[in-house]
Amino acid sequence: TYSSSLLKPSSINLNSAVTDDSAQVEPGELLSGWKGGRPLKVAIAGGGVGGLTCALAMLKRGMDVTIYERTEAFARFGGPIQFASNALSVIKAIDEDLFVRIMDRFTFTGTRACGIKDGLRANGFRMTDDSLDYVLNPDAPADWFVKFPLKQCADIFGLPYTGVIDRPDLQEILMDECRKIKSDFIVNGNGVVGYSSHGPGKGVTVNFSDGTSADADVCVGSDGIWSSVRAQMYGEEVKSSTKNKMKKQGCTYSGYTVFAGETTLSTEDYYETGYKVYIGPQRYFVTSDVGNGRVQWYAFFALPPGTKRAPSGWGGSERTDQANPEEDLVGYIKSLHEGWSDEVHYVLDNTPRESVEQRDLYDRAPELLRSWADGNVVLMGDAVHPMMPNLGQGGCQAIEDAYVLTEMLANTKTTGSIEKTLQEFYKKRILRVSIVQFLSRLASDLIINAFDTPWSPHDDKGKSWKSYLTFFWKPVLQYFIFPAQFAYLYSYHPTGSMGKLPAQLQEQWKSRHAIDSEKAFDEVQKAGQKSAGPSFFQAANAK
Repeated sequence: TYSSSLLKPSSINLNSAVTDDSAQVEPGELLSGWKGGRPLKVAIAGGGVGGLTCALAMLKRGMDVTIYERTEAFARFGGPIQFASNALSVIKAIDEDLFVRIMDRFTFTGTRACGIKDGLRANGFRMTDDSLDYVLNPDAPADWFVKFPLKQCADIFGLPYTGVIDRPDLQEILMDECRKIKSDFIVNGNGVVGYSSHGPGKGVTVNFSDGTSADADVCVGSDGIWSSVRAQMYGEEVKSSTKNKMKKQGCTYSGYTVFAGETTLSTEDYYETGYKVYIGPQRYFVTSDVGNGRVQWYAFFALPPGTKRAPSGWGGSERTDQANPEEDLVGYIKSLHEGWSDEVHYVLDNTPRESVEQRDLYDRAPELLRSWADGNVVLMGDAVHPMMPNLGQGGCQAIEDAYVLTEMLANTKTTGSIEKTLQEFYKKRILRVSIVQFLSRLASDLIINAFDTPWSPHDDKGKSWKSYLTFFWKPVLQYFIFPAQFAYLYSYHPTGSMGKLPAQLQEQWKSRHAIDSEKAFDEVQKAGQKSAGPSFFQAANAK
């Protein structure tokens, strides 16, 4: 456990949403925070990471919060979720105890080498630099194309380093912290299907799947990409799609499907690398250390939507739903990487066949012309700004939403001002979220459509025009684009600098990580690989 003496409370100033006592306010009931006021009553649709974080932030600010979740009960499902430095700052701003508990279960990746590797030339998990020495020296390895400045950018702002935590662990921590404040904060098995907003100061009626309803001052739609709250707000039909599946409930197919798997695997570079993106012709392959000796991988392909070969842990399908339930999915993915690095094939060869899942990737254009709010109802997270997973910012932006929305509502004086506050929340968040959505989509489009195996004068592996373009992009990415990108992502940090704390947390984690990983490697040597458990999203969407 991390020493609590390292975690000194931060002074947080979020003054852009404060309502002065003497300012003009709408009529309505006085809210807590002002003498004689009552707690704001909030109904949250959806108990994912965003909804749970929002609930805890609001409970900590004295609001009366209830989450309505469609699943019957929470279970330990799901893989890791990435928290970048900006999200870790928000978590610490919300609650010190929450931050400490997350750090106890955290695996840092941003403290080690992360970046883009040559998917054809990388060899034997070597740790090399990303210089251009290989152009002049035929014996110099060209394994690393560009490394990401994650640690350097976090150090600029004095923030903890990017890493991952298992979704079930995070879920349990958030729920436990919420229950410390309100034991019955969540209602399972009765999801939100609609709402009726009654005007300024008059609240909202939330409608549930069993035909019942409940009243609240505010309804927060945090019910994911296929949101029922958004469906009503924007006139959509839940999960409805066009015949060619290019559009689904207002979301656009990205052009990419992703396969994912997990293995416990000791490699030469395991302790020196966080995550790696292998690039090659028309596809890319990502691996990440996710703790306890485990490596999670993702294989991105440009395929039509509905090209199903694996069960979707995100959508509830089973192996028997596939065209060929007996197909060797690992063998299929290996066949699409013929001629690629032995590093990619080594990871695939050690992956349990039954662990492979697949998802078609959808996202949305930024809602620049439509507000996220309708009366006393507001959207947040994937319900309104789902994004491609390349930057690992989907969950991070939902956490930022939760914090900003909470602070703005906490500084709202009366129920009559809530509608105005929700519109101001939209205006405050739309620019940053739109930029992150754009960067996330751009990362996929560039890697698959514009990048190829980089040119080298010493072999014939990269001779297309894209290869030459990729080669000339290298210094631009390395010295300008990536530093600017990650600096922007980390620029939102409500705690301010944490001084020496990030380095201290990293040192405490390193010894624990080594012990846990070596134990896992020994178990694999004795008992063989074990398949990862079913995805949390499978349980969430099976209902």
